[in-house]
Amino acid sequence: MAPNAGYAYRSRAQRGGLSVLAYLAATFRHSAADVWAQRLAAGEVEVDGRRAAGDEVLRPGQEVVWHRPPWQEPAAPLDFGVHFEDASLLAVTKPPGLPTLPGGGFYEHTLLHQVRARFPGASPLHRLGRGTSGLVLFARGGAAGAALSAAWRERGVGKTYLALVAGRPAWNTLEITAPIGPVAHPRLGEVYAASPAGKPAHSAARVLERRRRAGGGGETLLAVDIHTGRPHQIRIHTAWAGFPLVGDPLYAPGGGPLPELPGLPGDGGYLLHAWRLGFRHPVSGERLTLEAPPPPGLRPPPTG
Repeated sequence: MAPNAGYAYRSRAQRGGLSVLAYLAATFRHSAADVWAQRLAAGEVEVDGRRAAGDEVLRPGQEVVWHRPPWQEPAAPLDFGVHFEDASLLAVTKPPGLPTLPGGGFYEHTLLHQVRARFPGASPLHRLGRGTSGLVLFARGGAAGAALSAAWRERGVGKTYLALVAGRPAWNTLEITAPIGPVAHPRLGEVYAASPAGKPAHSAARVLERRRRAGGGGETLLAVDIHTGRPHQIRIHTAWAGFPLVGDPLYAPGGGPLPELPGLPGDGGYLLHAWRLGFRHPVSGERLTLEAPPPPGLRPPPTG
């Protein structure tokens, strides 16, 4: 697979007095100062459109641009399905393994890039974790985006996920309100997890099917409505309740990172699907309920 086309990372100095090199090292800590020095020497950094040597002292408001050369991105499935389309909105179905937004070495191998190749200017109204499949809603205009963003903040959008968890809970329904916030992680410094010092979070889980698993034990298919939008909320909340997602490499019962060699937030291996979205159309006012067919392991049992 060929490298991508590279990318220009833009930022603006909020205060003056720092050299370009010191600013880059302090602002973008994913790379050490000696790495930034090499990039400056290679001519990859500009300040207000001029090549920077690194010792220039920045003034407030100056634009700093790192022209990252083309790089080989990690592999990811690039196909997506169009579930709903009109002049204002676009709803697509994301496959597991495809990041929603750029980050962590992904740029062109993202849902955003792939969608915009077909629908220029479309803007996602929310995001799914890389390992999560299902519905992602895009706005195709500023007015529609503003209206739906307001509905999202005011909890006017219903969101239901399907999740496969380890174990067979005795309850049929459970309201989960464990707060979510940063906690220590041995590889990243910190990640989001259940934390008494975190922000309020609310999920409502209900059992759809209890299943037996080969080799003993069991697993359970849940429908989970989320009423807040904290990072990794369903993964954390089901783990907090004692039932982590089957195959989750990061979260342990109790809602914190696994005690030994926990995975990273973007690691896959679990089954979680954004199944339904319910909202009022920002232009027509019509009530819409969109549903994305789940993958085989998350299909609910037939009813009736």
